Amino acid sequence: MTAAFTGDRIILRDLGFYGYHGLFAEEERLGQRFFVDLECGVDLSAPGETDAIGHTVSYADIYDVVKATFETKRTKLIEALGQNIVTALFERFGDINWIIIRIRKPEAPIAMVRGEAAIELHRVRPV
Repeated sequence: MTAAFTGDRIILRDLGFYGYHGLFAEEERLGQRFFVDLECGVDLSAPGETDAIGHTVSYADIYDVVKATFETKRTKLIEALGQNIVTALFERFGDINWIIIRIRKPEAPIAMVRGEAAIELHRVRPV
């Protein structure tokens, strides 16, 4: 096994969702766009050698878990949303050793002319 946050990884970027996460009543009522970037540390040597889907974690299955988790439980904080997604991925995929997740909120209710609010979590599979 490689050290945390090094080595092989499966990457999904700019996964777009519309959701109702946030502290304010307007966020709960109106919703807004969110974007998720994800890196999952997985040993990819077996699928690289065999070219067989059965030897890897499917990025389509990862997406399905992220989507289901995003849509299942409303959170006030994107930190909690990120942790919920990480927990669900670790529970579903035993081959994932570590996860880096970034959740971006381009329409955060703050006075910014351009940009986005975001969080990034770095998590290693609990022992």
